[in-house]
Amino acid sequence: MRLEFRDHDKLVPSRTNMRFAKKPPDVADLLPSVRARGVLVPLIVRDQPDDPSTSEIIAGLRRWTADGIVRTEGIDHGPLPCAILESGDDADAIEASLIENVARRDPDEVSQWESFVKLVREGRDPADLGATFGIPETGVRRILALGNLLPRIRSLYRAEEIDPATIRHLTMASKKQQSAWLALFDDPDAYVPTGHQLKSWLLGGQSIPTRHALFDLASYKGALVADLFGEDSYFADPEAFWTAQNEAIAAARDAYLDAGWGDVAVLPVGEYFHSWEYARAAKRKGGRIYVELRATGEVVFHEGYQTRKEARARERGETAAAGEKPVRPEVTGRSTPISTSTAMPPCAPR
Repeated sequence: MRLEFRDHDKLVPSRTNMRFAKKPPDVADLLPSVRARGVLVPLIVRDQPDDPSTSEIIAGLRRWTADGIVRTEGIDHGPLPCAILESGDDADAIEASLIENVARRDPDEVSQWESFVKLVREGRDPADLGATFGIPETGVRRILALGNLLPRIRSLYRAEEIDPATIRHLTMASKKQQSAWLALFDDPDAYVPTGHQLKSWLLGGQSIPTRHALFDLASYKGALVADLFGEDSYFADPEAFWTAQNEAIAAARDAYLDAGWGDVAVLPVGEYFHSWEYARAAKRKGGRIYVELRATGEVVFHEGYQTRKEARARERGETAAAGEKPVRPEVTGRSTPISTSTAMPPCAPR
């Protein structure tokens, strides 16, 4: 074969092309790179004996189609690179098309990472890479996050000995934690945490996402662990998190009291607020705020409720008997601090 450059309008699809069909092929994945750089991989073409002025496309129909689309957008990168297949029977053409389309495999993420790192060193940023290769910027950053891994872990991932979910969590591990995980991986008798179990292993049993914080993360002094494959980050020290979270809950409680609510009830951690046990009640009719604390760090404020028993008594015009015990164990007032032992679950052993 010889390499030449041919004009777009001098090329036509061949019926021997495995992608030949009346409907144009889907080229959405190719358009960003063709817009930015044009067609770089040569098409395989064969001269038509009955019309020497045109060549039929044996392989590369999607590249040719993408080039045609960007030309309608006013982008012209010039003639297309073509590998000219010598004239022969259709079997040769079909074989060439099959080899070109089936033998090609998309590069694995580690190979993409190696290429992206080289481009970043040349001054490209993730947004540039995403526009050129048709990958969302978050996807580019996810691939670049592989640089946080030890080389051997990357090699295991390339060999498909580590699944994507495990890799995702390993990117937020320190080098020391990665080495400890590899030691477990190499020990045939050891339990190797993977997937979500790995996240718990890394975070000491509790995974508290930073999105559940009621306080300003910029002023938080504790350590955070970021999941470099996505947008998630976690609190490395659950105890420090709950200390800050309790202060934010206390501030919210005071704000409710200042707004005229009579009571703010903080439920024990892990106790769910079951709506069927309560009735809606306005502030002026004895409604209170119930604060639901979840072990994940999430806090939910339920505004304007009272117990069903209280609601029935109110409807009958009755008053609670003197000395009746409160239905919920903790109803906080302005001067009552939130107990750390109540609002903070015990930390799992590290």
